[in-house]
Amino acid sequence: MRCLHAVLTGADCVAAATKGRMALLRSFSRTCHLRLKPRSLSVPALSYHEKVLDHYENPRNVGSLDKEDKQVGTGLVGAPACGDVMKLQIKVDDNGKIVDAKFKTFGCGSAIASSSLATEWVKGKTVDEALKLKNTDIAKELRLPPVKLHCSMLAEDAIKAALSDYKIKQQKVQENN
Repeated sequence: MRCLHAVLTGADCVAAATKGRMALLRSFSRTCHLRLKPRSLSVPALSYHEKVLDHYENPRNVGSLDKEDKQVGTGLVGAPACGDVMKLQIKVDDNGKIVDAKFKTFGCGSAIASSSLATEWVKGKTVDEALKLKNTDIAKELRLPPVKLHCSMLAEDAIKAALSDYKIKQQKVQENN
């Protein structure tokens, strides 16, 4: 018997589920050791790459840092066309190394995944290294389709805005000393 995974994938699984054939699918999955996850039956989830789903379902570094802290830079960006809004914050130590990063994003799965990945990538980098991160790197890692590239652009813009805010705060600290 051929493995079900080779026969029923993607839209076929959705169609079979919607026709009430879950019992048949479960019996085949036991035979073929196919694991049916609830999200595999969602039509929108089928269009997202596994890395996007991972960051969407298990986002890293969600939260906020104290925006009044002179070591914290905050970037708030949005895309009026799609309604995505992204807040990304970084905390930099005295040596110029990013020691923490947090985000809050209102948007689609790709926007949330891009924010999550961006916070992972900036941690441990210097301010100058973080400035070199590009949206194309984020899009490539998450395998974003062209229609979702604006999400990775938002993440890059949020990083740059947070770094700019941090640098402005540092200039004010130096001016006051």
